[in-house]
Amino acid sequence: MSSDQEQNFLNYGIYTITDDVEFNFPGTEIKFKKLSENAFLYQKNDLTEKIVEKNIPSPSGTIQVEICPIRPLNYPARRTDYVYLDFTTPVFLPSGSSVVINALCQIEIGIFVIHDSTKDSLDWFDCNLDDSRFALYGAPDSGVLCKYSKSPIVSSDIDSDPYENASIQITIKNELSDGRSVRRVVFRATAFSLYYKDNKAKFDNATAVLKKKLALELIDVSAEKIQTDWQESTTYEISSTVKHSEMGVD
Repeated sequence: MSSDQEQNFLNYGIYTITDDVEFNFPGTEIKFKKLSENAFLYQKNDLTEKIVEKNIPSPSGTIQVEICPIRPLNYPARRTDYVYLDFTTPVFLPSGSSVVINALCQIEIGIFVIHDSTKDSLDWFDCNLDDSRFALYGAPDSGVLCKYSKSPIVSSDIDSDPYENASIQITIKNELSDGRSVRRVVFRATAFSLYYKDNKAKFDNATAVLKKKLALELIDVSAEKIQTDWQESTTYEISSTVKHSEMGVD
């Protein structure tokens, strides 16, 4: 292994691989091995003890890869576009009030091979398998299957845990006639982009409005593109054109 690549993974970003290299994440070990002047072997060993191997042709003798946060929709299988944030502490809003909070949402890590300015998905993994699960929002016969994320409220948009979650700024508005406690927010994650800087990640902002529509009380959640100098992550799955979703108020 070349001396300049004998180090654990520190930051997201684009890496040029010229020789054997190893990246160590929480619970996951990634290796690139140079097989010959025109081929590399990719290996992943994670907490499931399942080893994944893939050969990567390399006519130039090097490969470029991007390692970045991706939306938490793929483990253990792709089942939904929705994410369910379950706040560890409910947020109370009097009638007519609003509040801006920073919450945390689970993420996954994507690995992309860069070739002629094209980024192709090589693999992905989850560094927090114990908390990776699904939940049903709503009635058993008509509810929405969601990727579940226990979500603490934090003080700023940089208070995320490296490789495990990303911050999301949520503006919550109460247009109902009485005060309400908001315990959860459900939204279509494919409407939100992810961004990274060093080993931190954050989503686009969200606006959640508690309102009455006909006889129903709803939380209407929409995405808002942020202006930032952070790098936008490559998208793993097909993006949705849906920009908002409506969920019942508890």
